[in-house]
Amino acid sequence: MPVPSVSSRGLSTPASPIRKLAPFAEKAKAEGIKIYLLNIGQPDISTPPEFYQALHGFKEKVLAYNPSQGIDPLRQSLERYYHRNGFEQIQKQDILVTTGGSEAVLFSMMAVASPGEEILTFEPFYPNYNGFAHMAGVHLVPIQTDPETGYRLPSRKTIEEKISSKTRAILICSPNNPTGTILSQSELEQIQSLALKHNLFVLSDEVYREFTFDGKHTGILSFPDLSKHAILMDSLSKRYSLCGARIGCIVSKNAEVMQTVLKFGQARLCPPTLEQTAAAAVVDAGDNYFKEMTREYKKRRDTIYESLTNISGVFCKMPQGAFYLMVTFPVDDIEDFCRWMLTDFHLKKETTMVAPGPGFYRTEGKGKCEARIAYVLNSDDLKKAVHILKEGLSVYNKKALGSS
Repeated sequence: MPVPSVSSRGLSTPASPIRKLAPFAEKAKAEGIKIYLLNIGQPDISTPPEFYQALHGFKEKVLAYNPSQGIDPLRQSLERYYHRNGFEQIQKQDILVTTGGSEAVLFSMMAVASPGEEILTFEPFYPNYNGFAHMAGVHLVPIQTDPETGYRLPSRKTIEEKISSKTRAILICSPNNPTGTILSQSELEQIQSLALKHNLFVLSDEVYREFTFDGKHTGILSFPDLSKHAILMDSLSKRYSLCGARIGCIVSKNAEVMQTVLKFGQARLCPPTLEQTAAAAVVDAGDNYFKEMTREYKKRRDTIYESLTNISGVFCKMPQGAFYLMVTFPVDDIEDFCRWMLTDFHLKKETTMVAPGPGFYRTEGKGKCEARIAYVLNSDDLKKAVHILKEGLSVYNKKALGSS
């Protein structure tokens, strides 16, 4: 009996490169191997207690639907948060709550580009952008950055050469996942100039705003001339260690954009009621939580950078923010090495898992020697994890030489 096939969209949507090695990790765990998970950005710092206090204090007898744009208490608390960050022009009506930052990216792509149209972005980039673009029927056009420069933006000429009649937006992420790069004022001014000249939207992923260690983060909402072009995509997941709550938002002063994303929001009914209620309490608790969190991640950043740069043949630049860095390894096939670390290597029943670089690129053949590392473990564990990588590299490369 014939079996119906799935859609071409389903077949072409890429699997997550961050999670695709998970079956090998699960098998290793079943065999008693401890894995230092540096492949995924899951913070280990405790969620603020206000979140759980608000959950326990929820008194409604029915867990009901809420407005598609999100509940007023959360939107008002987010308005106050953005005011504290210098964006006094943002009002409640400029904010739509989404089911995580993921939905914010998907809705934004769907709002600015029709199927077959293009959005420019800079690679390496967050791999799920690829998945969201496939779902929206939008073409991501990659613009390469260079590890040697710390993944700074290329020249204006290089960017402008990629703009076509189908281009509708430029997608940026700062502080950047996966590179840790923070866009400078001059780089953002260049993006503004191109967006205004070619009448493009700027989609700005600023999920890691608080994770700033060197330099200064400047938000896209800081540019008044872009008020109708700028769409901020945000999330509480990393900022408050609330990954499982799935609360994000879209912010824009463009009324047509906000009306459009509201229609998408109405189609999915509403974000989760209970988590929104608790998230409002967390956001209103203030920003002191970030100070200790930032100090801790800066310590981890310094620890892992020092450890990695002591490995012969390994190259990376000091990341300025977020909690990731892209690392170039002395291997020919990073996918094979990352898999081998889970299937064939352990040091005293311990191994390390990182995310292979090719999944962070759209250009075929790029990233084959790179991996993203998320420094989301404490400093002692990071040192152990990198030591295991060092020993694994030595064994792997000796094996490769022996087979050649």
